[in-house]
Amino acid sequence: MIPDNKLNSAKKPGKTNTNVIGFQYIDRSSFMTVGGKGANLGELVGIKGIRVPEGFCVTTEAYKRITENNQKFNSLLDELSDIKVEERVKIRELSNKIRKVIEGISISEDMEKEIVGFLTKFDEKDAFAVRSSATAEDLPSASFAGQQDTYLNIIGKEAVLKYISKCWASLFTDRAVTYRLQNGFDHRKVHLSVVVQKMVSPDVAGIMFTADPVTSNRKIVSIEASFGLGEALVSGIVNADNYKVSERNIIDRKISNKKLAIYALKEGGTKEQEIGPDQQNAQALTDEQILQLERMGRKIEAHFGNPQDIEWCLADDTFYIVQSRPITTFYPIPEADDQENHVYISVGHQQMMTDPMKPLGLSLWQLRAARPMFKAGGRLFVDIADTLATPAGRENLLEAMGQHDPLIKEALLTIAERRDFIKSLPNDEKAPMLRLKVLRVYRPRIFWRKWETTRQSLLT
Repeated sequence: MIPDNKLNSAKKPGKTNTNVIGFQYIDRSSFMTVGGKGANLGELVGIKGIRVPEGFCVTTEAYKRITENNQKFNSLLDELSDIKVEERVKIRELSNKIRKVIEGISISEDMEKEIVGFLTKFDEKDAFAVRSSATAEDLPSASFAGQQDTYLNIIGKEAVLKYISKCWASLFTDRAVTYRLQNGFDHRKVHLSVVVQKMVSPDVAGIMFTADPVTSNRKIVSIEASFGLGEALVSGIVNADNYKVSERNIIDRKISNKKLAIYALKEGGTKEQEIGPDQQNAQALTDEQILQLERMGRKIEAHFGNPQDIEWCLADDTFYIVQSRPITTFYPIPEADDQENHVYISVGHQQMMTDPMKPLGLSLWQLRAARPMFKAGGRLFVDIADTLATPAGRENLLEAMGQHDPLIKEALLTIAERRDFIKSLPNDEKAPMLRLKVLRVYRPRIFWRKWETTRQSLLT
């Protein structure tokens, strides 16, 4: 551990120190300086009750200094910009050449001095994880997880400097280049920071999703856990335990046969090791630890404001968080200011208008609607949970949907059968009835024809 006085004496970033920044001076506003992973680590450090292993970021400014004036690098980048995503062989050949060029560039004396200066705040025998953090990474709208390289259990300043260069070069792995081409990211506008973080040698490690990645249920936390370093789970060499938690209750658990684990070596690097027979089928986390982890996950999710994919490890009965990124595969849901269950139907899909709408169109529909409409993903939705709450309302809605949209009817039947999801009210209690004409009164052709007529009259 770094003593508090050393942490507080670390130099605050500024014009005189643009190459290296300690985690304690980083937040989400530092994204372009330390990349997605680095910015998220800085945010995690600031969350009360969340422990993050100490470390620092070698900034994107350092990467730019290394590459921007290298003629061979820029020439190869020009060639890469002309390649199409289908040209896999050319991508592989050029990417390999670019990586070799970057790894061959010497780190300047002043930059090396700054990096080594931060390393001296640790014990010389401490091991580090050296991880890539790109400016096109861990975004709410796109996931670049695993695109660049991570190196574990790196010991000694020479080794750390070597693997910083390897991380810079990994911005041009075949996979990273292909992904950027597919998603329209300019290679020249994507820069890379390197996270240097003190290694924790865990007894157990894993991943936590604050929303179920299989069902998209945002009220279920899904935790995967295995013995040793989390690399065993990420690389797929072990089947991890899986625990599902909802509202502080463990609702499901699958204990896997865990035959292998990855552990750190004292001299640096890692090794695979067979787990003893008596431990292979043991539950990796106790129930108390599972619930503690769930509480931490909810705290992190509340801080970032959306479901998170969190990497964690457990060492000496203490949980450490080593990364958190947004889950990007879920469709956005309308914002709600309560904790109740909601059932939303897409207005556009009732009109056979499945494309997202522009902000003006969304606003006009909301102004004209006889019932509140909620925005998500460029589309409008109505909440029908109250209609499903009474037997009469449910019957009328399902009958109408059967004629209007059988697929939605089937989905609503499934929800209606879940008695724990919508609290049922007796018929004599009034719940607002959904009238299908609310969903189809503003037919797109008629609506836009009226809008065009109005627009033309204003122009004349």
